Amino acid sequence: MVTFAYKDRNYDIDEEDFLIDFEHWDEKFAEGMAIKLGMEGGLVKEHWDVINTIRGTYLADGKCPLIYEICRLCGLRLKDLKMLFPSGYLRGACKLAGITYKEGYLGQASLPKTADDLNVISANKNYMVDVRGFLVDPSQWDEFYASFRAFEMKIPGGRLGEKHWQIINYLRDYYDKNGDVPTVYKTCEENQIDLAELEQLFPDGYHRGAIKIAGLRVK
Repeated sequence: MVTFAYKDRNYDIDEEDFLIDFEHWDEKFAEGMAIKLGMEGGLVKEHWDVINTIRGTYLADGKCPLIYEICRLCGLRLKDLKMLFPSGYLRGACKLAGITYKEGYLGQASLPKTADDLNVISANKNYMVDVRGFLVDPSQWDEFYASFRAFEMKIPGGRLGEKHWQIINYLRDYYDKNGDVPTVYKTCEENQIDLAELEQLFPDGYHRGAIKIAGLRVK
């Protein structure tokens, strides 16, 4: 745990600069963290609309809204969100809203079911996942894992198609080369898809859907 100081306030943050306690958030935290993230010009109305919508949704529903939902609720296109929060949705907008990675997914994950639920996986196939259902060790990933995750999620038909695999393989290749996962902006740009198509492919969201199926986690 690290302390982040801005003006007359101190905030406990984790090693990735996420606020430890959602209740300790105030507007000064967002303002100071925006500076730390290199967001020049400060926060304007459009930033606050997104931040307040994220916080309001979390307070009402107990979960961080999906990027698809935020764009619809705030009347934004993906490129608009990228201009507002260049470091990403989770690592930019949600971070400024005081949503930690763990809080953002509270109640959304599930531990794996028995492998018998997907007959292409042998009964003794096991994967180590965290409490939110993300694979702990990316090197454990294989296509069976991805297929299993698709089966239990909202993937249309419960099966992965060619376009799904394009995104999944891109995410894993990017992780192998860079040691981290790309932002949703970069993934859409590199694969020439828009947010609407990404939502059709992964209705559970970018982080809770595509990244999870690819066996990765945002660090």
